[in-house]
Amino acid sequence: MQHIQIEQLLQDKVKHAGKVAAGAGYDVMNIQLKAGESIAEHTAPGEVLIICRKGRVKFDVEGQITELDADALLMLEPNEKHSLEAVEDCEVVVVRLKK
Repeated sequence: MQHIQIEQLLQDKVKHAGKVAAGAGYDVMNIQLKAGESIAEHTAPGEVLIICRKGRVKFDVEGQITELDADALLMLEPNEKHSLEAVEDCEVVVVRLKK
């Protein structure tokens, strides 16, 4: 078992993105954004599971727009182009599956 505590870092600075855990088949990232901040379009080679823990965040996935809040998950297929923008201050946990 591995217990991982995720720090709240937005009080000290703006946009934060960092790896909080990794294993043989996955990486876990924590992204914290203030409203209006964004992350530019990018891809991942494996499947990606995105969990919105707090706030609201808008994703553009291959030209389709969807909004996540704390009640939603988003699953991306390998190599799908996506970008995100915080609608409200938000915290997102990203699980990237390695090929």
